[in-house]
Amino acid sequence: MSLVTLLPFVVLIGAMFLMTRSAKKKQQAAADMRNQLEPGSGIRTIGGMYATVKEVNDDTILVDAGPGVELLFAKNAIGAVLTDDEYNRIVHGVEHDLKTDVVPDDASSLTETDESVDDEAAAASDDDKSVDLGKKDEPADETEPAAEAAEAKTDDEPKKTDGDSDAK
Repeated sequence: MSLVTLLPFVVLIGAMFLMTRSAKKKQQAAADMRNQLEPGSGIRTIGGMYATVKEVNDDTILVDAGPGVELLFAKNAIGAVLTDDEYNRIVHGVEHDLKTDVVPDDASSLTETDESVDDEAAAASDDDKSVDLGKKDEPADETEPAAEAAEAKTDDEPKKTDGDSDAK
């Protein structure tokens, strides 16, 4: 056999090897994530339910889904272990204030006064007023004959009915 005939088979076997290898890596990462569960961790199940881990066993976990609601899940049913910030944002609606963590690139934003902000707002509103979208205003004389022609055309056409007619 020649190399040209074997090449498609070699490529196919290589692709299958790479696909199974990446799938095995994903499965291993998911298993490691499930094995690192601790009581108090926020989780999302594969069904989309958010809960807090209460107790971890070999193959199962006990979760607290709400006040007085404890559920028993298989470890395989855990889709993701969430960070505390992410869990609080999703479940409790607590937003982390990102503006306090942002460091400006330059000091000009730290030294702005109210007057400079007002000047910028006035300049922005002036720019908005001068925007030309390319639509030209037509004189009133040209639009009236077109409207009259449209009315005359509709009067000449037979009127459509909804199917009720006296003709038999």
